[in-house]
Amino acid sequence: MKTFNLPDLGEGLQEAEIVNWHVKEGDIVKLDQPIVSVETAKAVVDVPSPWAGKILKLHGQAGDIIPTHAPLVEFDLDGAAPAKPVATRPAEAKREVVAEDSGTVVGSMPTGDDVVAETAIIRKKQNQGPVHVKALPSVRILAKQLSVDLTNCEASGKNGTVTADDVRRLAGVGGTTAAHAPAPAAHWDAPPPRADINYGVAEPLRGPRRAMHASMTRARNEVMECTLFDDADIHNWLPGQDVSVRIIRAIVTGCRAEPELNAWYDGEKLLRTLHERVDLAMAVDTPDGLIVPVLRDVGRKNAQQLRTDLNRIKEATRNRSVAPADMQDATITLSNFGMMAGRYATPVVVPPQVAILGTGGLRHDVVPVMGGIEVHKRIPLSITFDHRCITGGTACRWLAAVIADLQKAQ
Repeated sequence: MKTFNLPDLGEGLQEAEIVNWHVKEGDIVKLDQPIVSVETAKAVVDVPSPWAGKILKLHGQAGDIIPTHAPLVEFDLDGAAPAKPVATRPAEAKREVVAEDSGTVVGSMPTGDDVVAETAIIRKKQNQGPVHVKALPSVRILAKQLSVDLTNCEASGKNGTVTADDVRRLAGVGGTTAAHAPAPAAHWDAPPPRADINYGVAEPLRGPRRAMHASMTRARNEVMECTLFDDADIHNWLPGQDVSVRIIRAIVTGCRAEPELNAWYDGEKLLRTLHERVDLAMAVDTPDGLIVPVLRDVGRKNAQQLRTDLNRIKEATRNRSVAPADMQDATITLSNFGMMAGRYATPVVVPPQVAILGTGGLRHDVVPVMGGIEVHKRIPLSITFDHRCITGGTACRWLAAVIADLQKAQ
Protein backbone atom coordinates (compact mmCIF):
# COMPACT_ATOMS: atom_id res chain seq x y z
CA MET A 1 0.00 0.00 0.00
CA LYS A 2 1.23 3.49 -0.85
CA THR A 3 -0.15 6.75 0.55
CA PHE A 4 -0.28 9.86 -1.62
CA ASN A 5 -0.32 13.09 0.39
CA LEU A 6 -1.79 16.35 -0.88
CA PRO A 7 1.16 18.16 -2.48
CA ASP A 8 2.03 21.84 -2.27
CA LEU A 9 0.29 23.11 -5.39
CA GLY A 10 2.66 26.01 -5.88
CA GLU A 11 0.94 28.76 -3.89
CA GLY A 12 2.56 28.09 -0.53
CA LEU A 13 -0.85 27.45 1.03
CA GLN A 14 -1.53 25.27 4.02
CA GLU A 15 -4.66 23.59 2.68
CA ALA A 16 -7.01 23.01 -0.25
CA GLU A 17 -10.70 22.16 -0.60
CA ILE A 18 -11.89 19.07 -2.44
CA VAL A 19 -14.19 20.09 -5.31
CA ASN A 20 -14.92 16.63 -6.70
CA TRP A 21 -13.31 13.23 -7.15
CA HIS A 22 -12.70 11.84 -10.64
CA VAL A 23 -12.19 8.30 -9.29
CA LYS A 24 -13.73 6.05 -6.67
CA GLU A 25 -12.40 3.37 -4.37
CA GLY A 26 -11.61 0.21 -6.31
CA ASP A 27 -10.81 1.99 -9.59
CA ILE A 28 -7.64 1.17 -11.52
CA VAL A 29 -5.83 4.37 -12.53
CA LYS A 30 -2.94 5.20 -14.78
CA LEU A 31 0.07 7.40 -14.09
CA ASP A 32 -0.81 11.12 -14.40
CA GLN A 33 -4.54 10.40 -14.68
CA PRO A 34 -6.53 13.21 -12.97
CA ILE A 35 -7.91 11.84 -9.71
CA VAL A 36 -9.35 14.87 -7.93
CA SER A 37 -10.09 18.58 -8.45
CA VAL A 38 -9.18 20.81 -5.53
CA GLU A 39 -9.75 24.51 -4.95
CA THR A 40 -6.81 26.50 -3.69
CA ALA A 41 -6.87 30.15 -2.74
CA LYS A 42 -7.66 31.35 -6.22
CA ALA A 43 -7.89 28.46 -8.68
CA VAL A 44 -9.37 25.02 -9.22
CA VAL A 45 -6.57 22.53 -9.93
CA ASP A 46 -6.69 18.93 -11.15
CA VAL A 47 -4.31 16.69 -9.18
CA PRO A 48 -2.85 13.83 -11.28
CA SER A 49 -2.12 10.35 -9.99
CA PRO A 50 1.55 9.92 -9.03
CA TRP A 51 1.41 6.17 -9.69
CA ALA A 52 -0.44 3.50 -11.64
CA GLY A 53 -2.44 1.14 -9.45
CA LYS A 54 -5.68 0.49 -7.62
CA ILE A 55 -7.47 3.06 -5.44
CA LEU A 56 -7.87 1.66 -1.94
CA LYS A 57 -9.00 4.69 0.06
CA LEU A 58 -10.06 8.26 -0.66
CA HIS A 59 -9.50 10.68 2.20
CA GLY A 60 -12.22 13.31 2.30
CA GLN A 61 -15.33 14.16 0.38
CA ALA A 62 -16.38 17.09 -1.80
CA GLY A 63 -16.33 20.21 0.37
CA ASP A 64 -13.75 18.90 2.84
CA ILE A 65 -10.62 20.97 3.47
CA ILE A 66 -7.42 18.91 3.40
CA PRO A 67 -4.13 20.24 4.88
CA THR A 68 -1.12 20.26 2.58
CA HIS A 69 0.94 17.08 3.01
CA ALA A 70 -2.00 15.26 4.67
CA PRO A 71 -3.09 11.83 3.30
CA LEU A 72 -5.23 12.17 0.18
CA VAL A 73 -5.33 8.76 -1.55
CA GLU A 74 -4.12 5.26 -0.67
CA PHE A 75 -2.95 3.04 -3.53
CA ASP A 76 -2.30 -0.64 -4.12
CA LEU A 77 0.52 -0.42 -6.63
CA ASP A 78 0.22 -4.11 -7.48
CA GLY A 79 -3.48 -3.71 -8.27
CA ALA A 80 -4.50 -6.46 -5.87
CA ALA A 81 -7.41 -6.06 -3.51
CA PRO A 82 -6.40 -5.58 0.14
CA ALA A 83 -6.91 -8.44 2.58
CA LYS A 84 -9.23 -6.35 4.67
CA PRO A 85 -10.48 -2.76 4.67
CA VAL A 86 -7.92 -0.19 5.64
CA ALA A 87 -8.71 1.14 9.09
CA THR A 88 -8.92 4.88 9.29
CA ARG A 89 -9.90 7.21 12.06
CA PRO A 90 -13.41 8.57 11.55
CA ALA A 91 -13.48 12.20 10.61
CA GLU A 92 -14.56 14.49 13.40
CA ALA A 93 -18.15 15.49 12.93
CA LYS A 94 -18.58 19.05 11.80
CA ARG A 95 -20.47 21.17 14.26
CA GLU A 96 -23.04 23.53 12.89
CA VAL A 97 -22.78 26.86 14.62
CA VAL A 98 -25.74 29.18 14.90
CA ALA A 99 -24.48 32.71 15.42
CA GLU A 100 -26.80 34.80 17.57
CA ASP A 101 -26.54 37.69 19.99
CA SER A 102 -26.11 36.20 23.45
CA GLY A 103 -28.46 38.80 24.95
CA THR A 104 -28.04 40.68 28.21
CA VAL A 105 -29.86 39.90 31.46
CA VAL A 106 -29.53 40.92 35.09
CA GLY A 107 -28.29 38.12 37.32
CA SER A 108 -26.96 34.72 36.34
CA MET A 109 -28.12 33.34 33.00
CA PRO A 110 -26.10 30.72 31.07
CA THR A 111 -25.55 31.57 27.41
CA GLY A 112 -23.85 29.84 24.55
CA ASP A 113 -24.28 28.37 21.11
CA ASP A 114 -25.92 25.11 22.21
CA VAL A 115 -29.52 24.67 21.09
CA VAL A 116 -31.81 24.20 24.07
CA ALA A 117 -34.89 21.98 23.74
CA GLU A 118 -37.60 23.66 25.77
CA THR A 119 -40.80 21.79 26.69
CA ALA A 120 -44.08 23.65 26.86
CA ILE A 121 -47.50 22.21 27.70
CA ILE A 122 -50.43 23.36 25.59
CA ARG A 123 -53.12 23.67 28.24
CA LYS A 124 -55.97 24.11 25.79
CA LYS A 125 -55.49 20.58 24.49
CA GLN A 126 -54.96 18.39 27.51
CA ASN A 127 -55.08 15.22 25.44
CA GLN A 128 -51.94 16.15 23.48
CA GLY A 129 -48.37 15.54 24.60
CA PRO A 130 -45.73 18.20 25.27
CA VAL A 131 -44.43 20.36 22.43
CA HIS A 132 -40.64 20.58 22.20
CA VAL A 133 -39.27 23.97 21.16
CA LYS A 134 -35.61 24.15 20.14
CA ALA A 135 -34.01 27.58 20.54
CA LEU A 136 -30.80 29.23 21.70
CA PRO A 137 -30.77 30.89 25.13
CA SER A 138 -30.47 34.29 23.44
CA VAL A 139 -33.58 33.56 21.37
CA ARG A 140 -35.54 32.63 24.51
CA ILE A 141 -34.40 35.91 26.10
CA LEU A 142 -35.56 37.85 23.03
CA ALA A 143 -38.92 36.03 23.07
CA LYS A 144 -39.41 36.95 26.71
CA GLN A 145 -38.56 40.60 26.03
CA LEU A 146 -41.06 40.74 23.15
CA SER A 147 -43.73 38.72 24.99
CA VAL A 148 -43.69 36.02 22.34
CA ASP A 149 -44.69 32.42 23.05
CA LEU A 150 -42.05 30.23 21.43
CA THR A 151 -44.59 27.49 20.83
CA ASN A 152 -46.38 29.79 18.39
CA CYS A 153 -43.23 30.50 16.34
CA GLU A 154 -42.74 28.84 12.98
CA ALA A 155 -39.19 27.44 13.15
CA SER A 156 -37.05 28.25 10.13
CA GLY A 157 -33.65 27.27 11.56
CA LYS A 158 -31.71 24.09 10.99
CA ASN A 159 -33.37 20.94 12.34
CA GLY A 160 -36.47 22.87 13.43
CA THR A 161 -34.67 25.47 15.53
CA VAL A 162 -36.50 28.71 16.31
CA THR A 163 -34.32 31.68 15.33
CA ALA A 164 -34.34 35.29 16.43
CA ASP A 165 -35.87 36.25 13.07
CA ASP A 166 -38.74 33.84 13.73
CA VAL A 167 -39.44 35.58 17.06
CA ARG A 168 -39.24 39.05 15.54
CA ARG A 169 -41.46 37.98 12.65
CA LEU A 170 -44.18 36.85 15.06
CA ALA A 171 -43.73 39.89 17.29
CA GLY A 172 -43.89 42.35 14.43
CA VAL A 173 -42.21 45.75 14.27
CA GLY A 174 -41.47 47.31 17.65
CA GLY A 175 -42.62 44.23 19.62
CA THR A 176 -46.27 44.42 18.55
CA THR A 177 -48.14 41.39 17.32
CA ALA A 178 -48.07 40.56 13.64
CA ALA A 179 -51.75 41.47 13.34
CA HIS A 180 -51.04 45.01 14.56
CA ALA A 181 -47.76 45.52 12.72
CA PRO A 182 -47.80 48.79 10.75
CA ALA A 183 -48.22 48.42 7.03
CA PRO A 184 -45.24 49.45 4.89
CA ALA A 185 -45.35 52.90 3.36
CA ALA A 186 -47.18 52.87 0.06
CA HIS A 187 -44.58 55.01 -1.69
CA TRP A 188 -41.65 52.63 -1.16
CA ASP A 189 -41.29 48.89 -1.71
CA ALA A 190 -38.18 47.41 -0.14
CA PRO A 191 -36.22 45.02 -2.41
CA PRO A 192 -36.82 41.39 -1.45
CA PRO A 193 -34.01 39.40 0.20
CA ARG A 194 -31.69 37.70 -2.24
CA ALA A 195 -32.72 34.11 -2.90
CA ASP A 196 -29.13 32.89 -3.34
CA ILE A 197 -28.05 33.85 0.21
CA ASN A 198 -28.27 31.38 3.09
CA TYR A 199 -29.25 33.95 5.72
CA GLY A 200 -28.71 33.25 9.41
CA VAL A 201 -26.38 30.27 8.94
CA ALA A 202 -22.70 30.41 9.93
CA GLU A 203 -20.65 29.09 7.01
CA PRO A 204 -16.88 28.57 6.74
CA LEU A 205 -14.81 30.76 4.46
CA ARG A 206 -13.61 28.85 1.42
CA GLY A 207 -11.33 29.33 -1.56
CA PRO A 208 -10.40 32.95 -2.33
CA ARG A 209 -12.19 34.30 0.75
CA ARG A 210 -10.21 31.97 3.00
CA ALA A 211 -7.00 33.11 1.32
CA MET A 212 -8.06 36.74 1.73
CA HIS A 213 -8.45 36.19 5.47
CA ALA A 214 -4.88 34.87 5.67
CA SER A 215 -3.31 37.62 3.54
CA MET A 216 -5.22 40.45 5.23
CA THR A 217 -4.30 39.13 8.67
CA ARG A 218 -0.67 39.04 7.63
CA ALA A 219 -0.91 42.57 6.23
CA ARG A 220 -2.44 43.84 9.47
CA ASN A 221 0.30 42.24 11.53
CA GLU A 222 3.32 43.10 9.38
CA VAL A 223 2.76 46.36 7.50
CA MET A 224 2.71 49.99 8.65
CA GLU A 225 0.43 51.47 6.03
CA CYS A 226 0.13 55.07 4.91
CA THR A 227 -2.05 56.33 2.03
CA LEU A 228 -1.79 59.37 -0.23
CA PHE A 229 -4.70 60.70 -2.32
CA ASP A 230 -4.69 62.82 -5.47
CA ASP A 231 -6.30 63.14 -8.91
CA ALA A 232 -4.97 62.92 -12.44
CA ASP A 233 -6.58 65.36 -14.88
CA ILE A 234 -7.16 63.56 -18.21
CA HIS A 235 -9.07 66.40 -19.89
CA ASN A 236 -6.50 66.58 -22.70
CA TRP A 237 -6.55 62.89 -23.64
CA LEU A 238 -6.90 62.24 -27.34
CA PRO A 239 -9.84 60.02 -28.40
CA GLY A 240 -9.46 56.25 -28.23
CA GLN A 241 -7.29 56.01 -25.12
CA ASP A 242 -7.45 52.69 -23.20
CA VAL A 243 -7.86 53.73 -19.56
CA SER A 244 -6.54 50.49 -18.05
CA VAL A 245 -3.51 50.40 -20.32
CA ARG A 246 -2.73 54.04 -19.57
CA ILE A 247 -2.88 53.38 -15.84
CA ILE A 248 -0.51 50.42 -16.19
CA ARG A 249 1.89 52.52 -18.24
CA ALA A 250 1.77 55.24 -15.59
CA ILE A 251 2.58 52.72 -12.84
CA VAL A 252 5.64 51.61 -14.80
CA THR A 253 6.65 55.27 -15.18
CA GLY A 254 6.32 55.77 -11.42
CA CYS A 255 8.42 52.68 -10.72
CA ARG A 256 11.14 53.90 -13.09
CA ALA A 257 11.22 57.26 -11.28
CA GLU A 258 11.08 55.76 -7.76
CA PRO A 259 12.07 52.06 -7.84
CA GLU A 260 11.64 51.74 -4.07
CA LEU A 261 7.90 51.16 -4.52
CA ASN A 262 8.49 48.24 -6.90
CA ALA A 263 10.04 46.10 -4.20
CA TRP A 264 9.76 43.40 -1.56
CA TYR A 265 10.50 43.95 2.10
CA ASP A 266 11.33 41.42 4.82
CA GLY A 267 10.52 43.17 8.08
CA GLU A 268 12.03 40.47 10.29
CA LYS A 269 15.43 40.52 8.59
CA LEU A 270 15.22 44.20 7.58
CA LEU A 271 16.00 43.26 3.99
CA ARG A 272 14.67 45.12 0.95
CA THR A 273 14.78 43.87 -2.65
CA LEU A 274 14.23 46.35 -5.49
CA HIS A 275 12.97 44.88 -8.78
CA GLU A 276 13.82 46.13 -12.24
CA ARG A 277 10.96 44.16 -13.79
CA VAL A 278 7.41 45.29 -12.98
CA ASP A 279 5.19 42.26 -12.33
CA LEU A 280 1.81 43.86 -11.72
CA ALA A 281 -0.87 42.11 -9.65
CA MET A 282 -4.41 43.00 -10.70
CA ALA A 283 -7.03 42.68 -7.95
CA VAL A 284 -10.16 41.26 -9.61
CA ASP A 285 -13.49 40.96 -7.80
CA THR A 286 -15.45 37.75 -8.48
CA PRO A 287 -18.53 36.12 -6.91
CA ASP A 288 -16.16 33.66 -5.21
CA GLY A 289 -13.99 36.41 -3.72
CA LEU A 290 -10.90 38.42 -4.62
CA ILE A 291 -8.56 36.87 -7.19
CA VAL A 292 -5.22 38.53 -7.90
CA PRO A 293 -3.49 37.30 -11.07
CA VAL A 294 -0.20 38.85 -12.18
CA LEU A 295 0.70 40.59 -15.45
CA ARG A 296 4.35 39.80 -16.09
CA ASP A 297 6.97 42.38 -17.12
CA VAL A 298 4.45 45.05 -18.07
CA GLY A 299 7.21 47.60 -18.66
CA ARG A 300 8.34 45.78 -21.80
CA LYS A 301 4.92 45.39 -23.44
CA ASN A 302 3.14 47.74 -25.81
CA ALA A 303 -0.48 48.82 -25.52
CA GLN A 304 -1.82 45.98 -27.66
CA GLN A 305 0.08 43.34 -25.71
CA LEU A 306 -1.18 44.75 -22.42
CA ARG A 307 -4.78 44.76 -23.66
CA THR A 308 -4.39 41.13 -24.76
CA ASP A 309 -3.06 40.20 -21.32
CA LEU A 310 -5.91 42.06 -19.61
CA ASN A 311 -8.51 40.23 -21.68
CA ARG A 312 -6.85 36.90 -20.94
CA ILE A 313 -6.87 37.60 -17.20
CA LYS A 314 -10.51 38.64 -17.32
CA GLU A 315 -11.49 35.39 -19.00
CA ALA A 316 -9.31 33.27 -16.69
CA THR A 317 -10.77 34.82 -13.55
CA ARG A 318 -14.30 34.35 -14.87
CA ASN A 319 -13.87 30.59 -15.35
CA ARG A 320 -11.39 30.07 -12.47
CA SER A 321 -8.67 28.72 -14.75
CA VAL A 322 -5.83 30.95 -13.55
CA ALA A 323 -2.74 28.81 -12.98
CA PRO A 324 -1.17 29.03 -9.49
CA ALA A 325 2.09 30.22 -11.06
CA ASP A 326 0.22 33.21 -12.51
CA MET A 327 -0.66 34.47 -9.03
CA GLN A 328 2.79 34.53 -7.44
CA ASP A 329 5.66 36.94 -6.99
CA ALA A 330 4.00 40.23 -7.91
CA THR A 331 6.14 43.30 -7.24
CA ILE A 332 3.32 45.88 -6.98
CA THR A 333 -0.50 45.77 -7.12
CA LEU A 334 -3.28 47.70 -8.87
CA SER A 335 -6.83 47.76 -7.48
CA ASN A 336 -9.26 49.26 -9.96
CA PHE A 337 -12.18 49.43 -7.51
CA GLY A 338 -13.62 52.51 -9.24
CA MET A 339 -15.14 50.33 -11.95
CA MET A 340 -17.81 49.43 -9.36
CA ALA A 341 -18.03 52.39 -6.95
CA GLY A 342 -15.87 54.65 -4.85
CA ARG A 343 -13.66 57.67 -5.36
CA TYR A 344 -10.82 57.11 -2.88
CA ALA A 345 -9.83 54.17 -0.70
CA THR A 346 -7.08 52.87 1.57
CA PRO A 347 -5.95 49.74 -0.35
CA VAL A 348 -4.16 47.13 1.73
CA VAL A 349 -0.52 46.26 1.02
CA VAL A 350 0.10 42.50 1.02
CA PRO A 351 3.66 41.63 2.05
CA PRO A 352 6.30 41.18 0.83
CA GLN A 353 5.11 43.93 -1.56
CA VAL A 354 5.42 47.51 -0.32
CA ALA A 355 2.84 49.41 -2.41
CA ILE A 356 -0.60 49.20 -4.00
CA LEU A 357 -2.33 51.78 -6.20
CA GLY A 358 -6.11 52.16 -6.08
CA THR A 359 -7.98 53.92 -8.89
CA GLY A 360 -11.45 55.32 -8.23
CA GLY A 361 -14.27 55.96 -10.64
CA LEU A 362 -13.68 58.62 -13.27
CA ARG A 363 -15.27 61.94 -12.31
CA HIS A 364 -16.22 65.14 -14.07
CA ASP A 365 -14.97 67.82 -11.68
CA VAL A 366 -15.18 71.59 -11.72
CA VAL A 367 -11.58 72.89 -11.83
CA PRO A 368 -10.21 76.45 -11.76
CA VAL A 369 -8.43 77.64 -14.90
CA MET A 370 -6.95 80.96 -15.88
CA GLY A 371 -9.86 83.37 -16.20
CA GLY A 372 -12.61 81.05 -14.93
CA ILE A 373 -13.63 77.46 -14.31
CA GLU A 374 -14.04 74.37 -16.49
CA VAL A 375 -15.35 70.82 -16.11
CA HIS A 376 -12.56 68.24 -16.53
CA LYS A 377 -12.52 64.45 -16.36
CA ARG A 378 -10.21 63.19 -13.61
CA ILE A 379 -9.02 59.84 -12.22
CA PRO A 380 -8.95 59.63 -8.40
CA LEU A 381 -5.78 57.91 -7.15
CA SER A 382 -4.96 56.30 -3.78
CA ILE A 383 -1.45 54.95 -3.17
CA THR A 384 -0.86 52.92 -0.01
CA PHE A 385 2.74 52.16 0.91
CA ASP A 386 4.65 50.45 3.71
CA HIS A 387 5.99 53.32 5.79
CA ARG A 388 8.52 51.04 7.49
CA CYS A 389 10.75 51.11 4.41
CA ILE A 390 9.36 53.92 2.23
CA THR A 391 9.43 57.59 3.16
CA GLY A 392 6.55 59.94 2.51
CA GLY A 393 8.69 61.93 0.11
CA THR A 394 9.47 58.85 -1.99
CA ALA A 395 5.78 57.96 -2.20
CA CYS A 396 4.89 61.54 -3.17
CA ARG A 397 7.46 61.59 -5.97
CA TRP A 398 6.19 58.21 -7.23
CA LEU A 399 2.60 59.48 -7.28
CA ALA A 400 3.68 62.71 -9.01
CA ALA A 401 5.36 60.70 -11.78
CA VAL A 402 2.21 58.61 -12.22
CA ILE A 403 0.02 61.70 -12.46
CA ALA A 404 2.38 63.40 -14.93
CA ASP A 405 2.24 60.39 -17.25
CA LEU A 406 -1.55 60.09 -17.01
CA GLN A 407 -2.00 63.75 -17.87
CA LYS A 408 -0.19 63.40 -21.20
CA ALA A 409 -2.46 63.62 -24.22
CA GLN A 410 -1.45 60.11 -25.36
